Amino acid sequence: MLKQGLELKQSQKLSPLQIQTIKLIELPVQELEQRIRKELEENPVLDEDLPKENEEDEQPREVSLSEYKEDDSIPSYRLKSDNYSKDERPQYSTFSVKESFTQSLLEQLGYRTLTEHQYHVAAFIIGSLDEDGYLRRSVESIVDDLSFRANIQTDEQEVEQMLKIIQEFEPAGVGARDLRECLLLQIRLLKKTPAVENAQKILESYFTEFTNKHFQKIMSRMGINEVQMKEAMAKILKLNPSPGGQIDDSYNDQAQQIVPDFTLDYKDGELILSMPRFSIPELRVNRKYADILLEAANSSEREKKEAATFVKKKLDSAKWFIEAIKQRHNTLYSTMQAIIDYQHDYFIDGDETHLKPMVLKDIAEKTGFDISTISRVVNSKYIETHFGIYSLKYFFSEGLENQDGEEVSTRELKKALQECVDGEDKRKPLTDDQLVECLSDKGYKVARRTIAKYRDQLGIPKARLRREL
Repeated sequence: MLKQGLELKQSQKLSPLQIQTIKLIELPVQELEQRIRKELEENPVLDEDLPKENEEDEQPREVSLSEYKEDDSIPSYRLKSDNYSKDERPQYSTFSVKESFTQSLLEQLGYRTLTEHQYHVAAFIIGSLDEDGYLRRSVESIVDDLSFRANIQTDEQEVEQMLKIIQEFEPAGVGARDLRECLLLQIRLLKKTPAVENAQKILESYFTEFTNKHFQKIMSRMGINEVQMKEAMAKILKLNPSPGGQIDDSYNDQAQQIVPDFTLDYKDGELILSMPRFSIPELRVNRKYADILLEAANSSEREKKEAATFVKKKLDSAKWFIEAIKQRHNTLYSTMQAIIDYQHDYFIDGDETHLKPMVLKDIAEKTGFDISTISRVVNSKYIETHFGIYSLKYFFSEGLENQDGEEVSTRELKKALQECVDGEDKRKPLTDDQLVECLSDKGYKVARRTIAKYRDQLGIPKARLRREL
């Protein structure tokens, strides 16, 4: 079987086909479909073959272009990429569409009695909120931007006034300038109880101590006991630190989809890889433009020659595009198969402890492709397995040795580290030195600095910040 793929060399000048292939390799499957549809719209020489039963006259007729007698002759072609499923229009799984965050706030703004000027100031502030619902910029900079970008003259007092109005909107906490203000906006809306009042006082007067988990200091200064402290903490922990996250402003039909580029089945003890989610349409020469070309063959008329030149250019473009699609498929398939072969034991049952250390270079060596090509294949691609859907990046990790001298993946080490943290006494969390000992007991030899690095990557705070009452 002829193996096709793309290999990049820095010393090599890239051909149009290679450039086209590089661009297509980077695309996940749903974007590839859009790209093909766009090419069909822009290149009149290409037609999608949509056969109809008992309607042979409606088919685009096949055209031999060998009659076009120029030195740089154009070969006839009727191409279709193999190894794809017959499901040409897959039913993509989508999530429910969420209401636009900005639109929701603007609708609430419309119910307020404001002058046109005030409305524009408030609307500008809403547009300045980040995806979490915070206003991360100073009031002074908002005043300047309103003046220079929107030609709206205002002052800090008016901006503050409009911001206070926005901070009354749903979701509670929106428009805050920092976490403390966000939580306070929410706690002040709750029914006043001793626990809520203590929680509000903690946020107002002892926020730094609270974030550093200096609970004894807070209890001493506020004159409350451990039970009261726990009740106040419970109220605070129920608040939402990211109010903007409830409504997503970036949702569109494509963003809601994760369409796996690969499917892996495990049947009768065998791992079977396929790319079933997309079908490359069969492309043929458009009859109208083929006729122009054929009519122009051996003609001396200038206009017909120019038309033939135009069609030839489009044919060349179509030829490169179709070949690039075929090479994309073969490159992706070969790369994914190499990953499966390398991580064979893991793909049997999805057990993370079977995931071997693997870097891009390992797969580049197995496939013969350049590392940059492997990187493009891995980026934004997913595989559906019998134990879940995973990004291809998930399977790559560096390695370290265990106490037996065997190489283990960093993912395995991180899992063991998480187990140590999960099993610790939260009143006396394990320090990084103690975590080194914990991993050592599990058979992993890891330096303290490595523990700190992996702890940060897992989002695990330092021991002091993990302390609970």
